Order: sequence, then structure tokens, then C-alpha cells
Amino acid sequence: MHTPVLQKKILEGLSPKPNENFIDATFGFGGHATDILKRIRPNGKLIGIEIDPAEIKTFKEDNSFNQEALDRLILVNDSYVNLSKIAKENDLRINGILFDLGLSSWHFEKSNRGFSFRKDEALDMRFNPEKNQLTAFEIVNYYKEDQIEKILKEFAQEDLSKIIARNIIKARDVRPIRTTSDLLAIIMNNLPKWYKRRKIHPATKTFQALRMAVNNELETIRKGIEEGVGTLEKNGRIAVISFHSLEDKIIKEMFKDKESEGKLKIITKKPITAKFNEVKANPRSRSAKLRIAIKI
Repeated sequence: MHTPVLQKKILEGLSPKPNENFIDATFGFGGHATDILKRIRPNGKLIGIEIDPAEIKTFKEDNSFNQEALDRLILVNDSYVNLSKIAKENDLRINGILFDLGLSSWHFEKSNRGFSFRKDEALDMRFNPEKNQLTAFEIVNYYKEDQIEKILKEFAQEDLSKIIARNIIKARDVRPIRTTSDLLAIIMNNLPKWYKRRKIHPATKTFQALRMAVNNELETIRKGIEEGVGTLEKNGRIAVISFHSLEDKIIKEMFKDKESEGKLKIITKKPITAKFNEVKANPRSRSAKLRIAIKI
């Protein structure tokens, strides 16, 4: 369902050792956690934080972890903004933390929540429908035009945010925008030919922006990194994989700020990216950027 990216570089950067404790702040289906758990045997524990209850349910039903690894895995359905509290509740000193900020393949292919414009689904886009009341349906049907335009600009740097926002307002005046197919047709309406010929699909940024707004992703990332740095033991390591420029900018700036405060030492002066062979085997890794720092 989900192939973890930059796996070898993450293990090198985090350098997990026997009996250390780690947090995988974006557990998903445990792709990264598997190798970390092997490295921290025999007594090291890993807290897996996953915000999506459906992913946890699927992992428990289908996981391939052996019993020895499961005995050292603490799986928590929560947001990584509560990372410090979760570590304290489990009485663990944390030697390393991993954030993989990308959306999992499962969300696009199996969640039925409207993350992909390639499938006809309801406009939901919530990572945790049990706790988050805001949906993409609410944004496109009830937000003001300038609010929608701002979301498209700030979260996806959409060049045609004004045109797309106007199209959304006009369409919803006729009937509600209920599905991904409805929204896709609206986005594609009246777009310049040059825009439709670009390398990325014209709907990509709009769907990305709505998802990020629904889940308050950028602010969540800031809070999560702050929590992570505060939770780490001295000489503990924090590794963050981002998948677009806004995320990477936040990580870069926060790491630099923490380094100037004397709290972190940055290992990766430039982000680590995937080599040709990994991109060929896993196209998702093409946009991945990995940054690593040490708590001092």
C-alpha cells in the first residue's frame, strides 16, 4: 500500500542503536518503523503515532510485524502535536524521532475521502473524520471567494487561484459541489490552454491546498517539530521528510532557528534527495527532501 522513501538515508541519519527508544510520528503502516525496531532490539521501544484511525485499524488487520516487534511497538491514534504528552504517558526517554510528512498511497487509493481527483468520491479530505469537523465540501460550498483564493495561494502557490476560486463560486450558485468529479470539472473550466499543457495536472494544486487547509497541515507541522525538539534526549536525532516547498521551508527555518538557539546541530546543510534508482522504483520519492538534526 505504501512504499517508504529514503529508507536507507533515514536509518543512516537517525542511527538507531540497541535499547534506544524512538518515535515514528507519522506511522502509517509501519514502513519506516520496521527497520528501526530491528535496530533497537532487544529492549528498545518505538511509539508509532498515527492520526488516521482507519490506517491503524488496517495495520492491525494486515500487518506483517512479528510478535517480538509488536511487543516493543506502542501504537497511538493521535496527532504528533501531542508528541511530548504521549512520550511522557509512556514514560520513555526518546533518542530519535521521524516525521514522514507525505500522504500515504492508501489515502489516495483506499480511503474513499476524496483526496484524489482521479476517483469520483465525496469531498471529505480529513485525516481523522472522528475528530475533525471541517471538510473540503464545507470549504468549497460555504467559504467566501477571497477565502478560497487565499487557501489556493497560501497552501499550493496556485497561479490561477483567482480564476479557480471564481469558478467555484459560480458553480455552487447553481448547485452544491459534492464530489471530486464535480470539483475537477469546475477547476478545468475556462483555464488557459497553456495551463492545461503543463507537466502537472491543473487540479493538483487545488486538491493539495484544500487537503492542507482541511487538516491545518502547516501549523500542525510547526507544532510537531517544536514538540519533537523539546522531547528528544541530548544527542537524540530528528529526521523530517517533506514533499513540497512550503513544508521544506518550514523545516529548514525551524532547524536554523533551533541551531541559533543552541538547541540543535543540523547534520544536513542541504536536504537529502532520492537517487535515480529509487525514483525509478518509487516515483513518490521524486519530490522527497530529508533534513536531519541532533539535539545538543
